[in-house]
Amino acid sequence: MTVFRMQDKCPMAASPQTPLCRLDEIAEGEPSAVEASLPEGTESLILLRRGGSVCAWRNVCPHAGRRLDWAPGQFLRSGDTLICAAHGASFRLADGLCIGGPCRGQQLQAVSVRVADGAVWLDG
Repeated sequence: MTVFRMQDKCPMAASPQTPLCRLDEIAEGEPSAVEASLPEGTESLILLRRGGSVCAWRNVCPHAGRRLDWAPGQFLRSGDTLICAAHGASFRLADGLCIGGPCRGQQLQAVSVRVADGAVWLDG
């Protein structure tokens, strides 16, 4: 199991007009966390970079509504799965699907992001 820590480079995004972070501040294939202002309020997001693209999910386990990280921005990972620190649910990094644990078959809630001008932005 590998522990990944959020880098200090990804600041809180105040609004959709503010980038979440720069693309080059996200390590390839390593989950990072940022805070973002969504319509429902400020939320922690998990970002995962794959080349020039980024996918994002709310940092909330569907099992009990708790954050997946064991400390802010610090994630447990085994191979291509992200592991919920609270109850051990395992989520595929490819699509956020829970493949093991108490919420098997459920998915992390995706958040639409885009990469433009070297930065990651909320999309819409």
